[in-house]
Formats: sequence, structure tokens, C-alpha cells
Amino acid sequence: TAENNILDSSSLRQILDLLSDGQFHSGEEIGLLLGVSRAAVWKSLQKLELLGVTLLSIKGRGYCIEGGLDLLDSKKILSQIGSNLPLDLHVFAQIDSTNSYLMRQNDPVRQVCFAESQTAGRGRRGRVWGSPFAQNLYCSIGWGFEGGVAAIEGLSLVVGLAVARTLAFCGLEGAELKWPNDVLYRNKKLAGVLIEVTGDPAGYCQVIIGVGVNVAMSADHAVAIDQPWVDLRAICNEKQIPQISRNHLASALTNELVRILDDYDRKGFAAYSAEWQALNAHVGQQIELRNGNAIYSGECVGVSDDGALLVKTALGEERFHGGEISLRRAS
Repeated sequence: TAENNILDSSSLRQILDLLSDGQFHSGEEIGLLLGVSRAAVWKSLQKLELLGVTLLSIKGRGYCIEGGLDLLDSKKILSQIGSNLPLDLHVFAQIDSTNSYLMRQNDPVRQVCFAESQTAGRGRRGRVWGSPFAQNLYCSIGWGFEGGVAAIEGLSLVVGLAVARTLAFCGLEGAELKWPNDVLYRNKKLAGVLIEVTGDPAGYCQVIIGVGVNVAMSADHAVAIDQPWVDLRAICNEKQIPQISRNHLASALTNELVRILDDYDRKGFAAYSAEWQALNAHVGQQIELRNGNAIYSGECVGVSDDGALLVKTALGEERFHGGEISLRRAS
């Protein structure tokens, strides 16, 4: 299956929990913890490489994960979720993608999926979303909406708003929103949103909402990223504030997503347009929009009450909806 059960085994989790402190631990200590031989310990440690975890080994000292790991813990996440709505939480060590996992469920509504790493993480417009182990946050939540795709116009924008609210709740102000689905910090990408829809396009539909947040990305994993990016670790260091734990971030994001999604059915985007506009990274700037081979340019005015982008072009004020359109600041 796409959920890698070997990597979610309790013995491997015990080893990860032990080594997550960044200290050296001997093979003998690990063997005693698991109740297995040194040879079995070595086999288990080899599996860590399948996860992309770099292990430092020094004879006489043992094994160490340099810098340690901030591992996700379903109990810690659940303990901080304040919603009264029933949620089904899944946390995997490795998975193809959290969105794909929920898309395979018969009823993904109110299911929440986190993964330490993804083997086939993806972003908007078919882009690969790099997903190194225990460095970032990879999250998906399923929700149901009446009224088909028309009822979810602007949904990617409010999900971006939920991320910005979450960061502010965690003590990190200054995030901005790029239409239709990116969260920026000082013009660098911090988080992205991917929304996929199943069901009746004109009636009741199920929506899978994926969110990726850069938390502590190592430089060697970032070489494939084709745009300026930033992570929470760098921002916290710059602001000289404590790092945000991934479990705290996961529960805060879940709380904010549930709050917004529960209201969105009744309120639509209009209730959030002013708040989104206040965080609009490109308002008043000259921008370019690309849709296939077509290029449009003009001044970003803002967003409409249904989430369309308003651009002042040579033809007057025009409206653009999401889909495959990409936006960038005019050079």
C-alpha cells in the first residue's frame, strides 16, 4: 500500500524517539530498549535511510541524528485540538501524499492526515512538492460542501488565510498572501495550498485541502525548489523568538482550518475578503498573469467577494479566477 507500514512499525518509532534528542546512543542501549540483538538494531537503523534520515555513527559512541528531530505525535496534536466536531486523525512516518491518502478514502470528510515525509508530494499545476523527513509540515483535511464547485469559489484563499492566522497565533506575524494559494514572508514562499474536489460538481462535493508549510528545511533538500523560499526556523531566528514546535503548529493549523471550513459553507468568501485583502502581497503592484501561452499584465487592485483577482489592465478592470493561472510581480 502507499502507507508504508514497515516504516510505521513500533520498533522504528522507538528508535526515532530515542535518537530525536540529537545525542549519541550506543547500539547496546538501542538493543536493550527494543529487546533485540545488535544485528537486529543495525537492520532497523538501515531503514532510517529509507526515510531520508541521516545517521551519524562514531565507533565507541554509537549513533546520533545531528540536530535531533521534532517528531509529530498524534497524542500531542489531539490534546491541543479544541474543536467539538469529531475528527479522525492519521499520522504516518511516510506516505505517497497526504492528499492522495484522503482521496482514496470512501468518506474523507473530517479526516485529517499528517505525514513526516511524502514520496510523491505535489503542489499546484502538477509541481513536485519536496517533502523531506520531519523537516516541514505536510497536512490534508477532508470536508464536504453542498452546492458543488460554485460553493467553494475562493476556498484556496481562505485556507491561505487560515495558515496566516495560525502563524500569528503561534507568535509569528508578517505573513502575506499571494493569490490564489501561497503564503509568503518578505516575498519568499513559506507555505502552499492544494485543493482537489471529488463528488458532484453541481451538488454535494467532497474537498481535499492540502497544506505544506516550510518549518526547518535543510539546504540540501531545497536545491530543487525553483523560487525564493523561507522556513519558520529562519524567521524565528531573525526575530529572535523561540522555534515553533511542529506538534503545536499541527494542532493550531487543524483548529484554524476546522473553524474556517465550518463557517465557509454559510458565509462564503465575502466574509473574509477584507481580511485577505489586508494581507495581499501584491496589492497596488504591477503584476503578470500567465494562463498557458496567454500573458496579462496590469496593476493588482485586490480580490472580489467571490475570490476573483481584480486587475487594472489597458482594457479596464478585469477579473481572473484560479484554475491554472500563475501570478508574479512584473519585472
